[in-house]
This record gives sequence, C-alpha cells and structure tokens, in this order.
Amino acid sequence: MNKIKIYQIDAFTEKVFGGNPAAVCVLNAWLEDEVMQKIAAENNLAETAFVVPKENDYELRWFTPTVEVDLCGHATLASAYVLFRYYNHSTDKIIFHSRRSGLLAVEKNNEELTLDFPADVVEVTEVPQALIAAFGKAPVEAYRGKSDYLLIYASQKEVEDFNPDINLINSVGARGVIVSAVGYEVDFVSRFFAPQVGVNEDPVTGSAHTTLTPFWSNKLGKSRLSARQLSQRKGDLKCELIYDRVRITGKAVAYLIGEIEF
Repeated sequence: MNKIKIYQIDAFTEKVFGGNPAAVCVLNAWLEDEVMQKIAAENNLAETAFVVPKENDYELRWFTPTVEVDLCGHATLASAYVLFRYYNHSTDKIIFHSRRSGLLAVEKNNEELTLDFPADVVEVTEVPQALIAAFGKAPVEAYRGKSDYLLIYASQKEVEDFNPDINLINSVGARGVIVSAVGYEVDFVSRFFAPQVGVNEDPVTGSAHTTLTPFWSNKLGKSRLSARQLSQRKGDLKCELIYDRVRITGKAVAYLIGEIEF
C-alpha cells in the first residue's frame, strides 16, 4: 500500500472557498506518469502539482484531470505555500525546475507569494468564427500567444456577462481562451476557458497573466498592474512586467490536508 500526503490549497485569495483550488503532492521520487494522471483525475481539480526535492531546489509538474500542462501559476503558488508552511523551506525563495517551462521562482514576503515566470509574447490574429459564435460577440482586438487566444472586449460588464458555448471553445486549436477588458476597480479583468485541457472555466489562472501582464502593461503604459479574474470564486493578483519576466503576487490559504492510499 502506497501512502502520499496531499494538500488542497486555495490560491490567489485570502479566504477559503475563494481563489483557485490546487492539490499538491510532495514526493520523494517521481511516480509513473500514468499514476500521477490518475491522481489528478481522482482529485478532479483544475490542477494537481507534484513536487520532488532536487538538492536545494525542487522539480515541479502539473496535471489537469486529463493532461499534463506546460505551466500553471496557481498550483505553483500553492506548491510554494506548502513547502514554506509545512516543509520549513529555509529561505524566502524557492526555485522550481520545470521540464516544460524552465526555472521558476517563488518569493515569500510575509503573507504574500510572488511568482517569477517568463512573459508570453502575443501576435495579432484573426478570430476563429467558432469563438465569435461561442461568446456571441466579436472582440475589439484579438491576439494569439504561445498557448492561448487573448480576446479584448470593450467593458468589464461584457466579460462578466459571458456564458460561452464550451463545445465551440473546445473546437479551437489552443490550450484555452482568455477574455479581458479594462477593470472598474483594478487595471484589468479577465476570465479563462480551457475545455481543451479539461477545465471549462478556470477560477484564477496565473499562467494566463504571463500573457495579460505584458499586453496591458503596453496598453496602459505602466509596469505594475492590479488584476482580478472574474470567475464565480474570483481572485486578485498584483502583476509586474520586468523585461521578459512577469512577477505575479497573491496569497493562499490551506483548505485540506489528507493522505492518498493506492
């Protein structure tokens, strides 16, 4: 019988039941990919992160219920929270080694955790007709980044009110679709839909802000921005563009500590 400790952490929030929940498993050595995928499917959260110590650093991988993904912000934040709080990481900075996204750092400053991720580069693109139909309205601007479409709309209310056709979004060849607009109380707001990787709407998406931050930094003429993701759970982020890196800051809280047996 194998037993693995599991933590469920709500990321990018100050309170339980907010932000984006992620499961975190800290392992002594990697499990088989098939086993990790089954654990992620059983958890049925947007992401399950697996962490393995590597000298003074850690290796990190992320799985949705259906696939392994290249990058996940909220589960990286959750993993750092677990290591700082429950594994007594000795410094205020953690270095993660990702097979698909290189070196990723998380710094702790009191209750806040800051991700240091590579910035995404977007290019103007034509909007697939399936996306116009899915959202019922064409965006005012459209871009394509490394993994996702970025659709810009005229107002926060439009972003809030969308009830898109998930099947149509799923037909588009991308990891997911970000919709965004200038915010009423923050610099910009967004939502993120990724049925292509088993997540119809992600509550708060750190990786999407590697696309959003450089875009809105250029558009608004400022390097430090406040952001809110307008899912039902909602989440708040502080974002900063520094050359080709994005710093994303948020808080996290523990919801559950348990044990997997298999």
